[in-house]
Amino acid sequence: MELTQDVKWMRRALKLAEKGWGRTRPNPLVGCVIVRDGEILAEGYHAALGKAHAERAAIEKAQSHGIDLTGATLYVNLEPCSHFGRTPPCADLIVENRLARVVIAVEDPNPIVAGRGIQTLRTAGIEVTTGVLETEARQLNEIFIKHITTGKPFVILKAAISIDGKIATHTGESKWISGAQSRKLVHRWRSRTAAILVGINTILQDDPSLTTRLHGKRDMDPARIIVDSKGRLTPQHRVFNADSKAPVIVATTSAIDPGQAQKLKQASATLLVLDGPEGQVDLQALIDQLGESGIDSILLEGGGRLNEAFLRAGLVDKIMLFMAPKIIGGSASIACFHGEGTELLTDAIPITDMTVTPVGDDFLIEGYPQKPGRQPQQLAGPSTGSTPERTT
Repeated sequence: MELTQDVKWMRRALKLAEKGWGRTRPNPLVGCVIVRDGEILAEGYHAALGKAHAERAAIEKAQSHGIDLTGATLYVNLEPCSHFGRTPPCADLIVENRLARVVIAVEDPNPIVAGRGIQTLRTAGIEVTTGVLETEARQLNEIFIKHITTGKPFVILKAAISIDGKIATHTGESKWISGAQSRKLVHRWRSRTAAILVGINTILQDDPSLTTRLHGKRDMDPARIIVDSKGRLTPQHRVFNADSKAPVIVATTSAIDPGQAQKLKQASATLLVLDGPEGQVDLQALIDQLGESGIDSILLEGGGRLNEAFLRAGLVDKIMLFMAPKIIGGSASIACFHGEGTELLTDAIPITDMTVTPVGDDFLIEGYPQKPGRQPQQLAGPSTGSTPERTT
């Protein structure tokens, strides 16, 4: 019975955590529920960077209503912090308020924390349970986990495709393959990621602004990154949008004309000169520099060649393909992945933990490409939290 209750309240904590999407970066998404005798005493979530952590938000809410938390159980989807950062340690606050039990979905992968919060609680005599809905918790914070453990951004490849895998007709027309509901979901994901990345051909063909068109969320535009090896972007393109404060980053090579480079800089663009093989931008170096600059996540909305290049380089962490009930056909139509491809099926890139979800008339296909030379990611698993660790 206790396990069933643990799953119930942890689901609530995960739902609360989602409210922080797009606001907490580079912090994780965290929700917290405090329960006693089957009733919620208080709950909270990390609302934005610099604001109270979820545990503190919930405890302070309880205190403001005069609620004594002695003997209560606290549910949180990520290990309480044990160090002074932008806010004081949450583990100490839990101890001070004499809670009897803490249920945690996943230990914090941050090396600064790394189990120390749990140790603080156990040393104080608090019962700690871990591993409840761990799979869901890891997936919710997959961006944070990738960035905090590697220093590199989490790359999501997004594309709208027809049933036959095309992203545009042979003339380059692509508006609109997917439906309105899919496009709205894409803009929601733009508001959740730190940057959106496209190739110069996308700019030349569609001249997009690459902003987040959601009501009331103009301040959540991602940084706009354009891969442009020869410097064909101009200040006249719509990415230099006066209505958006999001920066423009141009990844180019030494082949760019110095005068053109100066014009882009005068238009407030940041230029990254990254020479790679065959006169192309070094994509691995680009990812490394973006991670070092603090960009924790990228929504890749490239054309077929850029998609293929990122995928073959092992730089894609997740795919999101919106498949529309349309057939474009034609060998000259533009495929989602356009390049030499593989000679043998044994060299094809497996997609693990794949899910298919209806979105209006479309289907959203999500999954994790297996990196070259690595074992498949293991995100999927029992969602019941049936085998948590339990230690008093």
